[in-house]
Amino acid sequence: MRDRHVVVFSGAGISAESGLNTFRGPGGLWEGEPVSLVATPEGWRKDPERVLRFYNERRKAVRAATPNLAQVALGELEQIFKVTIITQNIDDLHERGGSTNVIHLHGEIMKSRSSRDPTTLFACEGDIVLGQKADDGSQMRPHVVWFGESVPMMDTAIAVAKTADFLIVVGTSLEVYPAASLVDYVPYEATRFLVDPMPSGLTDEDFHIVEAKASEGVPRIANQLRALMA
Repeated sequence: MRDRHVVVFSGAGISAESGLNTFRGPGGLWEGEPVSLVATPEGWRKDPERVLRFYNERRKAVRAATPNLAQVALGELEQIFKVTIITQNIDDLHERGGSTNVIHLHGEIMKSRSSRDPTTLFACEGDIVLGQKADDGSQMRPHVVWFGESVPMMDTAIAVAKTADFLIVVGTSLEVYPAASLVDYVPYEATRFLVDPMPSGLTDEDFHIVEAKASEGVPRIANQLRALMA
């Protein structure tokens, strides 16, 4: 079955079970901060120290979190299938759960980059501070795609979506674009699963719907896929 491709499209809901809050809450807030001030180029230009402080705290939270049963189940699927994770999440819980092929659409909190050149990346375990420079002399910033910035991995993700034999959508409302449009590129004949405790707007004709939280629904699907090997 290693020639069969399982493509997973994940969002904040899968990491919420590891204690990481979803990206946007009521009133356009993220962890109590207005998204416009901490997740936009304008917010960065206005108050870079505030933005750095915000992401430093998010990085600490990611380091303290552990992968949950959903992320571990996806990692274990690589023993049987080719698996590619396309995630909107900036944490590294998929990787720590065992997945080796992860496409981060919105960047990675455990990396930093040049403010001038988005392709100049650095590993980032600790804090980024104001005055910390990249090799090109520009201020270091989190390797995170902010609102108003392009999604550089989108074309790569589209190419992957086109090769799916199975699609698992988990932890996302499919409302954030352009990421949500990825499902439109999945082949018609691919088997599609949606894991959502409260699915809405989709029918059983679109997906095999699993009404469960991620840590329950994903292992259930993984077992169904394993059964194909029997």
